[in-house]
Amino acid sequence: MTHPAYFHDDSSAIRFWVEVVGLPVGASIGQAVLHHRFRPGRQDDDPMTTYLAHSEEIHAAVRRRVAQGSIEPVMLREHDLQPLPAAASITAAARSRS
Repeated sequence: MTHPAYFHDDSSAIRFWVEVVGLPVGASIGQAVLHHRFRPGRQDDDPMTTYLAHSEEIHAAVRRRVAQGSIEPVMLREHDLQPLPAAASITAAARSRS
């Protein structure tokens, strides 16, 4: 059973679940993290709208954290969503073609 994402007022965070190896993993991302990472120039951003627009990247960050040993609930921070440096992404792309 899949649980829909929702905004939790008390923590000012989106709570959501990501499937990892066939199992749902609970996670959250704060409203401030969403704002600073995806909408820093906006004053009227809605956290749920921002989450939905970037859910693939956010879910991938949860999967990376779980692969690194994090247990649920996974709480994403800004540094979890930073893009790879250009040199690292070029190296990773070259490795995947080998």
